[in-house]
Amino acid sequence: MNIQRLKAGNKKATNLTLSENLIAEAKALKINLSQAAEMGLAKAVSAEKARIWKEENAEAIESSNEWVRKNGIPLEKYRQF
Repeated sequence: MNIQRLKAGNKKATNLTLSENLIAEAKALKINLSQAAEMGLAKAVSAEKARIWKEENAEAIESSNEWVRKNGIPLEKYRQF
């Protein structure tokens, strides 16, 4: 995850509802709540985009895998491992 990219964008204030215990622990550990929330949200967005991409491309991925099952890995004889 690119932290510089997160820092570079415009910021918008928002309200979040978080566990009191979790907030207290984070503050005791001197964790920046806004930065941690932003990084966690960026990770969740990235994971969801990847899930959607896999779902949208499942047919093509399966087709490619089927071709490899039938024909083997292209240029396999040249592999060094």
